[in-house]
Amino acid sequence: MGDREQYVRYREDRTVLAAIGAGLDGQVERITVRLPRSLAESACVAWGREEPHHAGEESREEYELRDDAAELALIGLAISERGTWDGDRVTVDLDVVQIAAALRAAW
Repeated sequence: MGDREQYVRYREDRTVLAAIGAGLDGQVERITVRLPRSLAESACVAWGREEPHHAGEESREEYELRDDAAELALIGLAISERGTWDGDRVTVDLDVVQIAAALRAAW
């Protein structure tokens, strides 16, 4: 199979994956997780940070880094709004998209 055919198949696979995502949407919205205090505090700092307005072109890697930073900030927002602190841990309901972003970053 040539490269072109392979990428056509990948696009088709992405379409199926997106359809699975659409079918799952609404079935699972938030999951309760427990995070170490230090990581939760770092996420809250990311939420409170003032970022300059993004302007100009960026590489794919720069875009992905900025996107991950935004996901961390959204986790910080969730912790700030609905986190329950208990000693060295915080319990918070996170959106599955935020959990997926954190897991993807860990891989």
